[in-house]
Amino acid sequence: MNIQPRSQLMIGAFLILLMAVTRGHHFASIDHLPSASWAVFFLAGIFLKPLWSFPLLILEAFLLDFAAITFGGVSSFCVTPTYIMLVPAYASMWWAGRWYAKRHQETWGSLLTMFSSLILGTAVCQIISSGSFYFYSGRYTDPTMAEMLNRLVKYSPSQFEAVFFYVGCAIATYLFLGWFNRTRHSGAETL
Repeated sequence: MNIQPRSQLMIGAFLILLMAVTRGHHFASIDHLPSASWAVFFLAGIFLKPLWSFPLLILEAFLLDFAAITFGGVSSFCVTPTYIMLVPAYASMWWAGRWYAKRHQETWGSLLTMFSSLILGTAVCQIISSGSFYFYSGRYTDPTMAEMLNRLVKYSPSQFEAVFFYVGCAIATYLFLGWFNRTRHSGAETL
């Protein structure tokens, strides 16, 4: 994708804000709005060219969790030695976005490519984050593969739903802005 640096800056600022207001149960959380973190990493992979955007978003996620636990009274149940596995989990979303960005075309058929990368990235992210926590956090006695599969079946739909919601909103915004810019430029030519 060819996105101007100024547009990338605005998109990056919006993605940072989106993660801040939707991540977990902390001081800035909007009630009943699912976390946008996974979608933020996917969209950052698509729209933000600088490689440093990934570690910046990782740092933001860590700082939000730290602040929520330290100052907001949020449970630290999920913070175990496996917390570090969020880095490869989020990387799967970011790389899925990067992979798609290299193949993006301004055609409706490109949506199939995007959704394929989104589904794969989300599945890998879910397996890494849930699997590492389930097997290695020490929170579950005698973990089994069968129980892990049951947990994936139970929790994956809500994760996919959240990711598809936010990416769907991004697609709608992208299409609207494309239409608006084409309309505005074609109108200027007739004046």
